[in-house]
Amino acid sequence: MTTKTQTAKVAAALEGGAELTAKQISARYGVKNVRAVISKLRSEGYSIFLNDRVSSFDGKTYRKYRVGTAPRSVVAAGYTALRSA
Repeated sequence: MTTKTQTAKVAAALEGGAELTAKQISARYGVKNVRAVISKLRSEGYSIFLNDRVSSFDGKTYRKYRVGTAPRSVVAAGYTALRSA
């Protein structure tokens, strides 16, 4: 039996369409430093976004991580930065 790392579990969940708060990632996958895991995934090429959501229950704003497609302008800016480096 192979065991998946916490980072791999978070990546699989986000790739599967889940939108997760930092608290959910910590609770479900035992991640102590959520920002570090997200940063690692981003450096591996995942397009992870942090979006604000408003609860319909109490009107409070919270933030959820999700995987998406980077806009063309962002991709173009990245290539421009690489060329000038």
